[in-house]
Amino acid sequence: MDYKNIKFEVDGAIATVTINRPKALNALNDETIAELDHCFTEIAGNTDIRCVILTGEGEKAFVAGADIGELAVCNVPGGRAKCERGQAVFFKIECLPQPVIAVINGFALGGGCEIAMACDFRLASEKAKLGQPEVNLGIIPGYGGTQRLARLVGTGKAKQMIFTGDFVSAAEAHRIGLVDEVYPPEELMTKARELAAKICTKGPLATKAAKEAINFGIEVDLESGCAFEAAQFAQICATEDKTEGTRAFLEKRPADFKGQ
Repeated sequence: MDYKNIKFEVDGAIATVTINRPKALNALNDETIAELDHCFTEIAGNTDIRCVILTGEGEKAFVAGADIGELAVCNVPGGRAKCERGQAVFFKIECLPQPVIAVINGFALGGGCEIAMACDFRLASEKAKLGQPEVNLGIIPGYGGTQRLARLVGTGKAKQMIFTGDFVSAAEAHRIGLVDEVYPPEELMTKARELAAKICTKGPLATKAAKEAINFGIEVDLESGCAFEAAQFAQICATEDKTEGTRAFLEKRPADFKGQ
């Protein structure tokens, strides 16, 4: 598929998805959401891809929010439909078999902050700003912001950010746990690719199973989470990757995982 609003590139086992609307600060309009849906569906079915980088085009913005023109004409059923479409795509990213690294190169506001929070890692430029400023428009976050932000930074800090609409710096986002690492702008993509490359050397089935276990476990009690972990562990024991990984360790050589 030829995309209008995103760029999709694959280099070895690493896929890079770039939201490409720099004149609109990479705002998420309905068309972009649909393209992301299609793109991540393709990625999920491609076992040759072992890690994904998600970023925004240009130096100003990762994603500066949703398309305000589209929001302005939303009525009740339209608003619900818009939220549900966006949430479905963000859940797809969150549950993708491959790890996803958000590379926050500038503003990550509203839907931009929300899509970053659906990723497994968030690496930010020192110049990045993050926030959920929807209250300034008389609305609330609708792509999972009220839920994921509280899970990441705690209820009190999430309420402060959402109720005030204030932005936070990359340094503050790192302090409160909203982003994982902060780098100078010129180092950001290099660091992201280094992380992605390291992940690609690990067992892809194990990474997928671990991601599923973590995502499941944070929503349930400890006993249920551990039971799910045990089930995942048992399934991994039947894989060729497990045989290769343990044999490689005993033979003191790098493992050659095939995702089987």
